[in-house]
Amino acid sequence: MKKLEFKQYVEYKVYAVTTIKKGYGFRVVLTFADETTMTKQHAGFKTKREANAERDEVVGQLRDRTYVVYDKIRVADFLTYWLEDVMRVEITSDSYDGYKNVVYNYVIPKYGKMYMSTLNQGYITNLYKEITDKYESVARIAKTVMKTALDYAKSKSVVSVNCAIGVSLPKSVKKTEYRVRKIDTQKTMTLPQVLTLIEASKDTPIYMQILFAVLMGLRRGEINGLKYSDVDYINRTLRVKRQLGKKPNSKAEDVAPKMLTKQDIPVKTDSSVRELPIPDFVFEAILEQRKIYEKNRRRRKREFRDWDYICCSSYGNPRSKSYHFKYYKQILAENNLPNIHFHQLRNTYSTLLMKNDFNVKGISNLMGHAKEIITADVYGDTQEIIEDCLYAIEPFIEEVMPIYNREEYYDYTDVFEMENLTDEYWIAA
Repeated sequence: MKKLEFKQYVEYKVYAVTTIKKGYGFRVVLTFADETTMTKQHAGFKTKREANAERDEVVGQLRDRTYVVYDKIRVADFLTYWLEDVMRVEITSDSYDGYKNVVYNYVIPKYGKMYMSTLNQGYITNLYKEITDKYESVARIAKTVMKTALDYAKSKSVVSVNCAIGVSLPKSVKKTEYRVRKIDTQKTMTLPQVLTLIEASKDTPIYMQILFAVLMGLRRGEINGLKYSDVDYINRTLRVKRQLGKKPNSKAEDVAPKMLTKQDIPVKTDSSVRELPIPDFVFEAILEQRKIYEKNRRRRKREFRDWDYICCSSYGNPRSKSYHFKYYKQILAENNLPNIHFHQLRNTYSTLLMKNDFNVKGISNLMGHAKEIITADVYGDTQEIIEDCLYAIEPFIEEVMPIYNREEYYDYTDVFEMENLTDEYWIAA
């Protein structure tokens, strides 16, 4: 892969038009922050007037930061650098695989030898059409790739404009509504079914995963990435800031044994980093699970991996993305529950909230969506969207869960004698 380096100029000087070879032209000298310089020549104009017109244009570009500094970088070199050195560490393994397919199998074979600065909307349109003729789903990814890559190219003065902006996919590609999650209530559970699911999962290894999914709306990767250090025991809140998955291009030898698909990776979006109120029932389950964690840590001192994961094996190993599958399907079958995907427990969570008149914006924030509008066939009014409603979850939990005498139900003494709890989490008697 060709090594690319981009520097931003801090000063520039445009010389007057002069005779260059058999025509007219001018020179531009750029000075960078490290005090190095670059001289760029603009020549080949037949008349002095033409050269001066171009000079005026270049001065405007330099002032507006749209001047192309690196105009001799080929598409293949740039996209390879952008994918491998820039995006690979920023996106999930699945996203990387999709981007990689577009870059290496479609864009580079078609335009790889061209200079980035010569790309235009016509080329982008032809690319989308060619890909759409084969795979519509790949065409959608290609649109994201080209827009994102050219945004980066513009920021590094490789192109003057992002020519992918404004270019649509062919009309044959069905448009999807922007940031709209449509929930099919046929693939969610009712309140009685939620109660049955929770009760049936109590004696299984996926009990905590069920609670986090159906009572807090977390994604599978987020659930598996939760640690006890993410819990604020005083304010009873949970910080969601990571998920488990595979880092792009990582190999088994790069990580601990059996951890290739259980690496800490960023959550799906910036809005997915969030702090959630923990329902009392879930909070008590976390405390109980912590006691089990500490017990396993003491009795397996040599083998135990003290990585602090809430959902882990008796040896401290975090759970894989598919670990829940056999237990979950067995619970559904044995209790005559709807055969829905585990991820649809998250949809169940949001649908139940909507059925109980919680507003859409608050639900979106709880679930880690940025500006997403969640729609369902059970929610069709024009209820006012209110920003501050995150802590309205507790009444719903009280409705979902059976009523317990909390003083009789849980004794905190054993939990707060655990050796790993710090002073800031200590609760006075």
